Amino acid sequence: MKHKDFVLHLIGEAAHFMLDSDPMRMVISLHQEEDGLHLAILDDTRRGEAELQRIRTDLNNARRPELAGYYGSMAGSDVLGSARLNLIGWQIKHADVSATDSGTRIDLWLGGDRFNPAAFSIPEGTD
Repeated sequence: MKHKDFVLHLIGEAAHFMLDSDPMRMVISLHQEEDGLHLAILDDTRRGEAELQRIRTDLNNARRPELAGYYGSMAGSDVLGSARLNLIGWQIKHADVSATDSGTRIDLWLGGDRFNPAAFSIPEGTD
């Protein structure tokens, strides 16, 4: 999968998951550099701590690069909830999930061993 297709796949899968909760507002921010990328998705859906923890767990499951390409081709198929998040989690380096003043924020990072997520963060207060 080409880099552009991979990024589009991540954006599509993450947006599809967030849209399942029917938000009135959703923002997607992409920051790319040579060493990796940071994708931030914010919506106005308030989720409880139990749901946020489930999302964290699903996104931060063990990396499975041998399956990422195969399952990455399933983008747009009718997988739901945890299955969709597992597809994303197999392909990224790390994910953070948090409640904001106005909803939910999911940060996805992808990069090599030298990747420093601090260099790819959007400033606080932009949600």
